[in-house]
Amino acid sequence: MKRPRSAEAQLRTFVRRIETVLRRKYGVPVVAPARTLLDALVETILSQNTTDTNSSRAFRALRRRFPRWSDALAAPTSDLVATIRCAGLANTKAPRIKTILARLQEEHGRLSLKHMGRMNNAAAMDYLLSLPGVGPKTAACTLLFGMGRDIFPVDTHIHRLCRRLGVVSKFASAERTQDEMAALVPKGRARSLHVNLIRHGRQVCKAQRPQCGGCVLVGMCDSVSALNVTGGRSASGQRATKVG
Repeated sequence: MKRPRSAEAQLRTFVRRIETVLRRKYGVPVVAPARTLLDALVETILSQNTTDTNSSRAFRALRRRFPRWSDALAAPTSDLVATIRCAGLANTKAPRIKTILARLQEEHGRLSLKHMGRMNNAAAMDYLLSLPGVGPKTAACTLLFGMGRDIFPVDTHIHRLCRRLGVVSKFASAERTQDEMAALVPKGRARSLHVNLIRHGRQVCKAQRPQCGGCVLVGMCDSVSALNVTGGRSASGQRATKVG
C-alpha cells in the first residue's frame, strides 16, 4: 500500500537523522573499489550466506587459482567448487559463476560487464537480476560497490534494524524493505548508510541480545528490547513509548 506523501516525508527525515547519527558514530566508510564490475559481482555472489572474512578468502583463492576469468570458465566446475569451498554453498555458487561467465562470453564475446556502463540504474538492476543466483541485494551491492551507483542494498542486518527502528513494517520482507528504502535514503548517502547500518547491526543491534543501553539510536527506536518497550512513531516523527 502506498504511503501518504506526508508520512513518506516524515520517514525520509527520520532516515536522514539515522544516517547522520551513524556517520557521526562510525565515520564516513572507506571501501576499496573492486578492480572490475565482474569482480564485484563474483565477490558479492561469494558473500551470500557467509561472513565477509570467508567470502574474501574465497575470492582471493579464486583469483590466485584462476588469474583470468577465462581460466575459470575453462576449468572443470569441480575445481571452482574446491577453490571457493571456504565461502560455503560452493556446490551452488560455483555453477552459477560458471554460467554467468559462459553467458557473458556468448552474448558479448568477452568476460566483462563493461556494457552495463551505458545502462541507467533500472536497466542495470534488471540485467543483473536476469543472471543466475543474483537477487535484489546482490544486484544492488554490485552496482553500489562496483559502479559507485547511489543504490541502497538491504542485507540481513539492515533488514533487522529497519524493522526494529520502525522505518518499515515488522512484517516486511527483505526485498520489500529494499524497495521502500530506495525512496527514503538521502541522495548521495546510500553507501554511508548501508555500511554503517551493518556496522551497527554487528556491534550493537545484534539479532540476539541487542545492546540497547549503549545504542546511539536508542531514543529513536521503536523496539528497545532490553527495556521490554514497544512503541510507535508519532505524527512528528518522535518516538512514542508504552510499557507492557
